[in-house]
Amino acid sequence: MSHRPVVALVTCREVPHLDDDDAPLIAALAERGVGAAIAVWDDPQVDWEAFDLVAIRSTWDYALRREEFVRWAASVPRLQNPAGAIRWNTDKHYLADLARVGIPVIPTDWLEPSSDLSSRRLHTRFPALGDFVIKPAVSGGSLDSGRYSAGSPRSRGLAIRHAQRLLAAGRTVMVQRYVTSVDEVGETALVFVDGQFAWGARRSAMLEGPDTGAVGTYRKGAVRPVEATAAEVAIGERALGAARELMGEGGGQPWLAARVDVVAADAGPQVLEVELTHPSLYLSLIPGGPDRVARAIAARAGLTSRAACQTTRLTQAPAAAKGCTS
Repeated sequence: MSHRPVVALVTCREVPHLDDDDAPLIAALAERGVGAAIAVWDDPQVDWEAFDLVAIRSTWDYALRREEFVRWAASVPRLQNPAGAIRWNTDKHYLADLARVGIPVIPTDWLEPSSDLSSRRLHTRFPALGDFVIKPAVSGGSLDSGRYSAGSPRSRGLAIRHAQRLLAAGRTVMVQRYVTSVDEVGETALVFVDGQFAWGARRSAMLEGPDTGAVGTYRKGAVRPVEATAAEVAIGERALGAARELMGEGGGQPWLAARVDVVAADAGPQVLEVELTHPSLYLSLIPGGPDRVARAIAARAGLTSRAACQTTRLTQAPAAAKGCTS
């Protein structure tokens, strides 16, 4: 008895037809006998129980509704990455967790809304030299993030106003030195599928000036395939391994898809971000990429669908097994 699996590819209302980069997944899944349905995460009409696997792809609007999004993830069965990983990963305080266990992350100063920082105190928390970045701890795609010059009084004033706006909204502010290598070579994105390094991509700088406060859901930089160095891959593997240990998942099933972004620093690669929630995989750039991800999805969806059919056969009347075939 078998069942044709159906997978939900989850997006948001701003991208109701799925991001262009993920579109090749639909055909790749079909070639493997897996149906794909595009579903908006906060659509109350969606029956999440109907899917053999739920794969989050472009839920870019969660940043301003994180608690709602995390509750949704906890309620969804057969989610591609565990709901606990989603909760941990949707707040960039996870970088502090990784730093505590020895992962080289971008040094960050955390400004909490409860600190009630004046303009003068904010000024003292910014670097004295070079460029620096202000961004919220809950964000995606560089939304609400800006780059500032420590040596410019006007730029520091804009940074203070940016931080004040985020703090007034109850959002934790991250202050990071800008890594100048990003201007020269960009950020390296390390894509992992089923726990194994799959391919690398190089993304150009996305922050060129102050945050404008413009309404939006995502910023994208230019991306191209790249051969990641052994040192970069090693840092990515260490970061994911540490994340699994922090969440008590060290011996469990690997995450279906993950991405680790690293930048070049004097002492070696540093982790800029770990993306477990809706990692952009750059499938449209990588020959064979859609098929590799589809293969991983199909394997997991097939396992859950066989389990569903077994349960149906043992516990329900034969008519209830209409989705299963002998």
